[in-house]
Amino acid sequence: MKIPPLLAHTAVLLLAAGLLAACGQNSTITVTPKEIAQDTYCALDGMLLADYPGPKVQMHYAGQPEPEFFCDTTEMFSLLLKPEQARKVSAAYVQDMDKADWAAPKGAWIDAKAAFYVVGSKKRGAMGPTIPSFGTREGAQKFATAEGGKVYPYAEITADMARLDGGALHDQRM
Repeated sequence: MKIPPLLAHTAVLLLAAGLLAACGQNSTITVTPKEIAQDTYCALDGMLLADYPGPKVQMHYAGQPEPEFFCDTTEMFSLLLKPEQARKVSAAYVQDMDKADWAAPKGAWIDAKAAFYVVGSKKRGAMGPTIPSFGTREGAQKFATAEGGKVYPYAEITADMARLDGGALHDQRM
């Protein structure tokens, strides 16, 4: 039995498309957090992260080999919650402040979407008011009890909670 050329060509194309789709489903790119170096700077304002207290952020964008770092979790939320945010984020990491030193945080990276956050505490970060990140609800609640604020999971943080005008507007030294 002879298969018509058009049908054979179509079958080959469908087979190739199926194989490509299957490859795409099985290939996962693992994005791992990087450590902050002495010369790591904030992507928004150029501040050296090692010079400032409070939780830091690293965002990994699709198609970009190195992450962008931010000196404050409020900056992360401000970027991610804007409707004009168009860059595809492949991973975002924050520091678990139960495990990192507030004055000079290093390591303790956790998935930003799995973290718990404290909004409205009196504790200040690199940009003034901040939204500290924690690996557990219990850790976040312990912090909120000591420093004030309310605990929220990632999905409940809103754009109104992540306003970047807090530090500069209230800094009387400027």
